[in-house]
Amino acid sequence: MDSVSTAPLHLFDAYGIELEYMIVDADTLDVRPIADELFHAVAGEYVSDVERGAITWSNELVAHVVELKTTAPSPALVGLADQFQAEVRAINKLLAPMGAKLLGTAMHPWMDPHREMTLWPHDNSEVYEAFNRVFDCRGHGWANLQSMHINLPFAGDEEFARLHAAVRLLLPLLPALAASSPVMDGNVSGLMDSRLEVYRKNSQRIPQVAGRVIPERAFSRAEYDRMIFQPLYRAIAPYDPAGILQEEFLNARGAIARFSRGSIEIRVIDVQECPEADLAIAQLAIAVLKMLVSERWSGLESQQEMEIDPLERVLLGAIRDAERGVVDDAEYLRVLGIDGATSMSVGEVWRHLADQAQSAGVIQESIAATAINSRGPLARRIVERLRDRVDRSNLRTTYGALGDCLGRAERFFS
Repeated sequence: MDSVSTAPLHLFDAYGIELEYMIVDADTLDVRPIADELFHAVAGEYVSDVERGAITWSNELVAHVVELKTTAPSPALVGLADQFQAEVRAINKLLAPMGAKLLGTAMHPWMDPHREMTLWPHDNSEVYEAFNRVFDCRGHGWANLQSMHINLPFAGDEEFARLHAAVRLLLPLLPALAASSPVMDGNVSGLMDSRLEVYRKNSQRIPQVAGRVIPERAFSRAEYDRMIFQPLYRAIAPYDPAGILQEEFLNARGAIARFSRGSIEIRVIDVQECPEADLAIAQLAIAVLKMLVSERWSGLESQQEMEIDPLERVLLGAIRDAERGVVDDAEYLRVLGIDGATSMSVGEVWRHLADQAQSAGVIQESIAATAINSRGPLARRIVERLRDRVDRSNLRTTYGALGDCLGRAERFFS
């Protein structure tokens, strides 16, 4: 949602999507920090953004990552997957003479960030250097995590209150659909969503930065400033005397309010094997948010009353077990339109929500089926493909196949 509109966008008027990919060696799949050379090949200079019509190439923080994002808020999600895929092909064509290509999934399976992390050295480098001084970005939680961000607009406090309440409820469920990071440091980590686990711990030096990932119960700009921004800015001040980081972008919760843009950015979704899969998840997530905002299942007051504790329990279970995680809070289930139940798997919750959204005509059955894979999220399919042989050779074969899926716009099945 980077571009500025002449009139404010209202709830669900348009969407901003961002997809992050690793640049890797075409043969070895080791990370290649050459995003600046890629951009130079197109723009003729070292820039952090290359606008190409509907999609812009961008870089933030580390030099082995390319972010593809909608140049302006898009009024529809239909067709975006093809536009993102076209840019993937264009980038791979430019990377080929450099012996490199793009790779999906949320974490590189054997990257050593303490040895291989390279900060973006060009424009905006002072911001990244400030982050590095404070947090030391030589870790997975900064240098090895690729995600999809969904940006949703709001206009004024009333719309913000409704959207933020709905987003808080949705966040814990999203890893069940999107987990794609079961491998880290060359081993299966035991978590389906290792990216979120390192993400939620990457700013422990100043815990106020990420909080508990689930945002606080703030439902106006003033409340958000008082409960989130001001404590965050006070906490960072001793480490950031120049005030470089005292901006909205410092907030690293799982969904962040960008009042300067009039949008909420959802950040808990691992990037998938190809844009078709990413956009299916985005469409299902937005369909459920529309149902919540419309108060189809529960009133706004009930949604706003949900505390962080029960939401965090579900999130941590989904990080570990994805769709096999458990929702065992009856009030949370009731707010989601599931009455009389005291415990369900997160996968069962998603199937219920998808059925409801299909019945209401908010999403097509084919899109929901793409988002809710019958064999589980990508992370589970990766683990099944690896089976019990987690060595460099099998990892290279498996992630090589994932790289082929990205280049060919294909789904990954173990």
